[in-house]
Amino acid sequence: MSKEEWRRHVLTRRRSIGAEQRTEESKKLCHAAAESARGATGVAAYVPVGSEPGSLDLLDALRRESPVVLVPVAREPGPLHWAEYTGRTTLRAAPYGLSEPTGPVLDPASVKSCSLVFVPALAVDLRGIRLGRGAGFYDMTLDLVDSGVPIIAIVRDEELVEKLPEEPHDRRSSHALTPNRGLVALNRE
Repeated sequence: MSKEEWRRHVLTRRRSIGAEQRTEESKKLCHAAAESARGATGVAAYVPVGSEPGSLDLLDALRRESPVVLVPVAREPGPLHWAEYTGRTTLRAAPYGLSEPTGPVLDPASVKSCSLVFVPALAVDLRGIRLGRGAGFYDMTLDLVDSGVPIIAIVRDEELVEKLPEEPHDRRSSHALTPNRGLVALNRE
């Protein structure tokens, strides 16, 4: 399948998931993400929207484990800017159907201060190839992440797949985080 076919397939499947299953998966992801972040000096994450796995509870759990949790501020195409997540009451509607903090906007290089990076994904393969929505924000941003910093794609269990199409600009994830398998190391060959 092409990337576009994969995107349609995953989004169709995600829309069919009921609220009860989403809630149960979110609880498991929340627990696994918090365990992964224990002792982190700073974490980059994202505010889940629509059918994306996770919830604001996941961000709150990360705040309990790390002194700083940064989430994206997306503007014009390019690397993501960041803002500190200080709680759900400080979020506002943002471009691209996203939510973002109301606090100061930090430059893209601020992701270098993070010892752990969680990224949204529609799917990720066993090699670490991440399928995003296609705008390239994360591929450009992950170029700024220091080598050796874990990059963790959060997906549903069936979205961790054998192989996805790869393009030269794709940046690999080191791990996947799924509700039932938890943290899974990926081969970044």
